[in-house]
Amino acid sequence: MIRFVHTADWQIGKPFGGYPDETRAELRAERFNAVRRIAALAQERAADFVVVAGDAFDGNTISDRDIQRTLDAMATFSGPWVCLPGNHDPAVSVSVWSRLQRFEHRARLVIADRPEPVELCDGRAVVLPAPLVRHREGADLTEWYDTAETPSHAVRIGLAHGAVANRLPAAAESGNPIADDRADRARLDYLALGDWHGFLEIAPRTFYSGTPEADRYPANEPGFVALVEIDAPGAAPRVEKLRTARFDWRAMVVDVHGDAASLDHALAAIPSPGEALVDLTLRGTLSLRERIALDETLAGWQRRLFDLRVRDDDLLDEPDEEDLDRIDAAGFVRTAVDRLRAKAASREDPERAAAALALRMMFAEHARLGRREA
Repeated sequence: MIRFVHTADWQIGKPFGGYPDETRAELRAERFNAVRRIAALAQERAADFVVVAGDAFDGNTISDRDIQRTLDAMATFSGPWVCLPGNHDPAVSVSVWSRLQRFEHRARLVIADRPEPVELCDGRAVVLPAPLVRHREGADLTEWYDTAETPSHAVRIGLAHGAVANRLPAAAESGNPIADDRADRARLDYLALGDWHGFLEIAPRTFYSGTPEADRYPANEPGFVALVEIDAPGAAPRVEKLRTARFDWRAMVVDVHGDAASLDHALAAIPSPGEALVDLTLRGTLSLRERIALDETLAGWQRRLFDLRVRDDDLLDEPDEEDLDRIDAAGFVRTAVDRLRAKAASREDPERAAAALALRMMFAEHARLGRREA
């Protein structure tokens, strides 16, 4: 039996631009921790080897320090790592793969940068790699598998990085195509794929492992590796999906029509808030007093969550008579309030957001003064 781990898309060195410095540093560091978790898993499950189906690194200009940290993380697994150049780290003349030759490390690294068989396990397994030598290819680089000769007793494993035709969203099929029946045509026992960042079974012998640590707000099951067992050539592979992610990236839409408490209930369902990055979209209408309560709730969750991003373009303030009575305004002040209220309610008014903010500030200030006088 052959047992191996299939992983891809580590993207070591990803910058995570747009996040605060402290958040960005921790997200970058977690990429190395994910590699350590993969190495530990491979060691614990007695894997014969690990295949990395492209994009181990986010680019060929990655720093020497990041390369060394990656190699150190990999060294905790005693078996070989078969690494395929992907579209982020293609095997150009000067690449991260050529630079690796000058590093000292204990990782058993096999750089699959040529389309030629890689024998493993004393010839009981053969990996057929399809390395990328540029960012985007128009041809199917896995075609050579079909005629590749391997020993009859060897398990045939394809290793590629790209988009399987007719199986992914159109936007994912813009380059580096792979035939959807390649495993059948090439008599593969397993086709290990990278580029799609979620765990996905394309066919019984064709899988994307996805990235082991999510790096965006997904809906495609990132954060896993595949543990694959194949008894013999021609036998059906047994594929186990194993979670490796630490961070929980969530895109959430919460309707808060008239009730700010619904937001608190939605966020409270997150099992580990301190390790969750939430992209939150709020929809609905709220009175001014409920909007103030909502802002207080958001401030509390901003402290508890690892990261919180809020989109509230579809959340409207809808002051009611109780709000206006609490402001307790008369004369020209009440006239101004009524005008602000009308502007805030109009989607066509370019000053809608400013008017809504002014009403909230006025309401909050009257509430603060009221508490002080009490």
